Amino acid sequence: MRRMMLGAAVLAIGVWGCSGKSAGNASASSGSSASSGGAVAQAGGSNGPTGTSTVSGVVHFTGAAPSNPKIDMSQESACQGKYTSPPTDPQYVVSGGRLGNVFVYVKSGLPNGATYAAPATDVEIDQSGCLYHPRVFGVMTNQKIRIKNDDNVLHNIKAVPATNRGFNISQPQAGMTSERTFTQPEVMVPLECNVHGWMHAWVGVLPHPFFATSDSTGSFSLKNLPAGTYTIEAWHEKLGTQQQTVTVGAGETKTIDFTFSGPKA
Repeated sequence: MRRMMLGAAVLAIGVWGCSGKSAGNASASSGSSASSGGAVAQAGGSNGPTGTSTVSGVVHFTGAAPSNPKIDMSQESACQGKYTSPPTDPQYVVSGGRLGNVFVYVKSGLPNGATYAAPATDVEIDQSGCLYHPRVFGVMTNQKIRIKNDDNVLHNIKAVPATNRGFNISQPQAGMTSERTFTQPEVMVPLECNVHGWMHAWVGVLPHPFFATSDSTGSFSLKNLPAGTYTIEAWHEKLGTQQQTVTVGAGETKTIDFTFSGPKA
């Protein structure tokens, strides 16, 4: 009887140890955190302060928009076939004097010590037509990024952070997915493809949910802010950053606009 009880105890310890090790490996394999398309990530389960205030606006562009570089995809017919005209590298998304793909976020002003839990929902970045979609997005720290390959070609997505742990993932077939996270705030983390040198994307990693990416009309909105005074920063991959300070009361919506101009010849 004593042998049976001892054997059961050993088995229980072994099962617990294996499950604990598996959980640790799963966490490590997810990598060393935005919302996509201008959406604002919600602080699900957070204990950080939120509110009823909103800061919104438009990112303007003055001058002639630079031409986006043409991409030679002749060696990747699976990607080239997805375009009805020669593809270009969308460094500048300008329409009607408004600038898209600008990452806008609260740089400072939240209460000291405020902490926010990462949402349970993933943020997805897709490799389609040998380009990243979205090109500019944000996540919270420890929020899962779901990396998808929609092309039937080899992609190798590589993160090149300055603060976080990087990763390098090979996805040789369409339909493959991987998940990674970033644990430290960092604006911005570059993503690139070792196979296709023109493929670039950027992710802003923040410890709070107050960020957005300007859409094709240049519009952005930071919602659910507590009343306060904030420094808002706007980041563009080629045009750098701008900052503004805004004070917003409870239930109030304040409008701030940013204006970028093209690089000088």
